[in-house]
Amino acid sequence: MNDNKDDVRDDVRDDVRDEVRDDVRGRVDALVSVGRPAEARATARAALETAGPDAGLFLALARAHVAEDDDDHDDAAERVFREGLDTFPHDIGLLAGYAELCARTDALDRPGRHARGPALLARLRELAPHSPELLRAEAAGSSVSANGKDSASVRRVQSFDAARAFASAPTPQAAAAQAAQWAAAAPHVLRLAVLAETTAALAAPGRTWPRLLLRRGLEYRLATGVVVAALIVLRITVLPAVPYGVAAGVGLLLGLPFLSLRRQLATARERAAERMAAIATEAASGDEAGAGAEGVEAPELPPVPRVTPREYVFAGAGLALLLCIGVTAYASSLTYPRYDIVAHDTFRGLQGFDLREEFDPFDAVPDGEKEGSTARVYVAQDAAPDAAAEYLVAVTTGDFHEMRESYVYDGGLLPEETERVGTVHDTWRAGAGPHGAWMQCLTYTERATGTLRAMCVWGDKGSIGMVLFTAADMNRDAVEDTARSVGADFLRPAED
Repeated sequence: MNDNKDDVRDDVRDDVRDEVRDDVRGRVDALVSVGRPAEARATARAALETAGPDAGLFLALARAHVAEDDDDHDDAAERVFREGLDTFPHDIGLLAGYAELCARTDALDRPGRHARGPALLARLRELAPHSPELLRAEAAGSSVSANGKDSASVRRVQSFDAARAFASAPTPQAAAAQAAQWAAAAPHVLRLAVLAETTAALAAPGRTWPRLLLRRGLEYRLATGVVVAALIVLRITVLPAVPYGVAAGVGLLLGLPFLSLRRQLATARERAAERMAAIATEAASGDEAGAGAEGVEAPELPPVPRVTPREYVFAGAGLALLLCIGVTAYASSLTYPRYDIVAHDTFRGLQGFDLREEFDPFDAVPDGEKEGSTARVYVAQDAAPDAAAEYLVAVTTGDFHEMRESYVYDGGLLPEETERVGTVHDTWRAGAGPHGAWMQCLTYTERATGTLRAMCVWGDKGSIGMVLFTAADMNRDAVEDTARSVGADFLRPAED
């Protein structure tokens, strides 16, 4: 009879000890989840010293070391795993945790630890061939870690879990309810708490667009890339007057929904961390953290792959898009428009004279790039060639595919003699020149005669031109119109 009472007391004592250990393990996990690994390690070590060896406490202590993401703490975690396996050599949790640590270890940095991984996996396959622990350990080398509070891997895990939950549930509200039950059943698991907060936030009314981005973000990014690429290609090929800033602005505008989604995900992680902090505080004070969801068992969420096959496909499509833009830009940079020069003997009732032997405003252009040129001055009929010119026109054609608008607008085409022969009144970046070329104009008063004159220079990838003429006034629009009309009279697009 007394023996039976002693057995009952031992069973009760063991049950109480197990309950205490479970409570400590939950508290340690909660402390790690809220970023207090040092406090978690102290709690686990104290429990091991007072309650005796326990596989779960060894595992919790090792994870509290791993959470530091530091080589020294990884070494300490390995010592804890080995200490635990010396006492509990067949424990699935310890074997899986140690195998994960080995798989995530750099083979060059810690070759011995990395090499121990296959043996641990083999032992796991023998003891638990179809267990979630084995699946997680096998995927450790190719999956992201969920440690930390705001790392890139944590954001990836959060997005992966939420997208999976919404995809598998009949409605967003059902996904949120299921995640809430799982989080209540395992209140010390941060990953489930994050999932519950995320699905609750995105299942709210008016959040259809964020849910779509969460599940179809790759497609949206590719579509955005296609739109921006199309604008860039159009800018390169047929719309050179459109600034590249338009494409950049469209890309930023289309990227704004992702910024909103990222903020919502960050807020969900913050709320989950607050929930775990409250649980850790309650556990430390001895209060109950909650009995969980009755009849609901929290699942073992699958590992999150570093890169999925879909991501490889979309990455390839993105690279192909970049290659398309690059090839188009390169091909466009090598092409140039062809023009024929029309050199008039008389122009607008004025007599023309060839100036090429005396004056070439484009002598800095390499001869190898030129295909044709003319420089002519037009004066009143029967006047001498050196009389006051009504028009001076110089054009050259060729392969100027490296021409840039900055070269025109920064004064690279303006003759250096201008300021020496007259007083410049106004210089401005003009509208499109002949055949859409970049053009800059100025007005000045000629010192020798006091005549008001205007000059415009233009350039594109197939022509460079200059026209100097007597200006009736200083009206910018009139100056530009005259320059365009003169240029169009001397340059004609070549017929194919």
